[in-house]
Amino acid sequence: MHILLIHQAFAALDEPGGTRHHELARYLAANDHRVTVIASPVSYLTGTAATGRVPWVAEQDGGPGVRILRAYTYAALHRSFVHRVLAFFSFMFSSFVVGLGVGDVDLVWGTSPPIFQGVTAWALARLKRARFLFEVRDLWPAFAVAVGVLRNPLLIRLSEWLERFLYRRADRLMINSPGFREHVTSRGARRVALVPNGADTRMFDPQARGETFRQRHGLEGKFVALYAGAHGLSNDLDVLLDAAARLRDQPEIVIVLLGDGKEKPRLVARAQQMGLENVRFLPPVPKTGMGEALAAADACIGILKPVELYKTVYPNKIFDYMAAGRPVVLAMEGVIREVVQGAGAGTAVPPGDAAALARAVRSLHANPAKAREMGLAGRRYVEQHFDRGVLAEQLQRVIEEMANPL
Repeated sequence: MHILLIHQAFAALDEPGGTRHHELARYLAANDHRVTVIASPVSYLTGTAATGRVPWVAEQDGGPGVRILRAYTYAALHRSFVHRVLAFFSFMFSSFVVGLGVGDVDLVWGTSPPIFQGVTAWALARLKRARFLFEVRDLWPAFAVAVGVLRNPLLIRLSEWLERFLYRRADRLMINSPGFREHVTSRGARRVALVPNGADTRMFDPQARGETFRQRHGLEGKFVALYAGAHGLSNDLDVLLDAAARLRDQPEIVIVLLGDGKEKPRLVARAQQMGLENVRFLPPVPKTGMGEALAAADACIGILKPVELYKTVYPNKIFDYMAAGRPVVLAMEGVIREVVQGAGAGTAVPPGDAAALARAVRSLHANPAKAREMGLAGRRYVEQHFDRGVLAEQLQRVIEEMANPL
């Protein structure tokens, strides 16, 4: 089967960002499918193009059976909401034109957010008389409304109409968290399949200590509490800086923020203004380097704003933390807390509570044996329930059912 994936934020394994889709595509290709990906050359994490220029279309090798086409995108993701929308629409149109040139497609796989690329996937599926799989990775526009990014009543109504349009027209709708099921079914989704986020455990060695990474960044002899991922509005990293301020009396504890995003320059400036010598900002690393980075951590931090809808999410980074065998300090509520607590993989604190976050980091620093036990428990849990290979098998079953409907 030839599968066409439309995914603006797609990141290959040698690039920073979430690589769920490249991992899944490689698995499908290893099982006699062909996968063509149309993606943006502009990194969703950094907001810039890796080559410094944005071509109309450029081809990238994704491995055996996986072809990646990078379609033109307006390079302004991190400027403002208006520029961000322009970037979304530019990819929506360019991916459609590029997609027209991809032949012999059996299934078109669209993914949201941004939801506009779902229109491209739906249109290409209809024109090519292919099946349409629509994947919901975040509840957009609901999340954007909840955090105040989307405020215009007309735009909200139009976005919600588009959301329902795509849900109802998908031959199959796929979600990556069980917390999304009620939302999508209430808006018209039929035949909902859960293929949750997870981790490729082969990428992580829970016994490794990341000494080279520590030496490279001057972290020898430190207790490293690591946050890895996007530095965006939803990530609540000001609270992490406030927690770091409470930990200044223990200079051996260092808070490391690894990644990039629109909020990073402001966060760096704020940390300098606060005089936080126990905070380090590091640039993002490709997924192939995450094993080494997480091995250098003594604990890993998962944090989101205390927004009710965020109780529905399964953040990929949490599964990576667990796969690396590191205890999780979780400043989130909802379904992901159930996973971490059910696994015995860490400690949970209320979102938005810097004092509780600092106390949790202190506790893990003071109890290294307990921290190690939590980390290994998380690793075992991911191996049993959230390994990428098992999840890829679930996706393959969904695709094969779509190809052979009853």
